[in-house]
Formats: sequence, structure tokens, C-alpha cells
Amino acid sequence: MLEIKRARETAALLGATSAPAAPSPKLRRRILASVGGGERRFGWAPFLAGATALSLCAAFYFSGRERDFSQQVLALREQSRRQIIELTRLNEVFAILNGADTTVTSFGEKQPKAKGKVFVSPGRGLLLIASNLPPAPSGKAYELWFLPRAKGVPPIRAGMFQAESDGTAMHMERGAVDMTATGGVAVTMEVEAGVDAPTGDLVIVAPFAAALQ
Repeated sequence: MLEIKRARETAALLGATSAPAAPSPKLRRRILASVGGGERRFGWAPFLAGATALSLCAAFYFSGRERDFSQQVLALREQSRRQIIELTRLNEVFAILNGADTTVTSFGEKQPKAKGKVFVSPGRGLLLIASNLPPAPSGKAYELWFLPRAKGVPPIRAGMFQAESDGTAMHMERGAVDMTATGGVAVTMEVEAGVDAPTGDLVIVAPFAAALQ
């Protein structure tokens, strides 16, 4: 018993004189890792990555929406411009048709070829409406000519036009028409750019003489 008591006293003395030992951080991490534990730290990286991705998606989305909106605005402006042009043209057509001084000349009534009418307002212009007029082939178009009353005077160019697929055509030449110097109109088929003097066969001939009687 005496030996056991002395051994206890010696162990207590040694324990009191040695400094308490603490495990190193590396050893602590290894021990925790071996049992599936470890220090859990709150990481901002995933949230920052998600926020960045969301910002990029939003930027692409709104960029595409802005581009689509701009294209729609341009399309609406172009449509509005075409409608204004068409409305202006129709107003001019009705002004010629309903003019108090407008004269009407028919052509091709007894022929299997193109037929229609020519409306002439001395102050506004000329309107030709035709049917049974075949569409011009590629690279070609119809050209309208004013036929002078005076002999030896060459025809005067009065614009180019095309026929629709159903054989109808409408052409308006704006501006004053001197009926005292103009004896009628004619139409020939020419190159699409037009020519300064007729080269093709006469497709339409409409004298004004009858309308002036």
C-alpha cells in the first residue's frame, strides 16, 4: 500500500509541473476529417456566381427586348410611310377621276388586246386604267407616251409602269397636261429603265380627238 501511495504522489507531482498540451490546428483538422466532421465556413462564392449569372441573363434579355422593340418601331414607321404614300396617291387618283374638267377616252373596246380608259385632268394629270394587259417579262416594263398633235414632233415620255398578274394596270402621270398640244397617249413595252423614244410595238393607242369634240 505504501508503494501505491508513493506512486500516486509522484504522478500528481509530474502532472502539476508539465504544461497542458493542445493539439495543433493541422492535427485537429485531420481528426475531424477522419470522423466526417470539420469546420464549416459560410462561403460567398456560390452566391456571387449566381448573382453574376443572373445579371448576365437579365442584360441579354433586356438587350434582346430593346432590339426587338427597335425593329418593331422601324417596321411600323415603314408601314406608316407606305400607307401615307398610298393614301396620297389614291387622293390624287380620285381628284383626277372627279375633276370637273376631266375628260375620258376609251381604248381597245373592240379588240382582244388591252382595253381600258384614259382620264385626263388638264390641271392635275393623267390616269390610265387598263385590263387584259399581260405582265411584262423580266427586265421589261410598259412606258406611256404623250402623242403631240403637231406632226413631226416626237412622243414625250410619261412614265413607266407594270401590269399585275391578273392583267390589270393603273398608271398616273402627275402634272398639267396641255390638251391643245397633246393628241393622245400610247403605250409600248421597253426595257425596264425606259427609253427616250419608242422602240417597241404599240400596245395601247388612245387618241383624245373624240373627247375634245
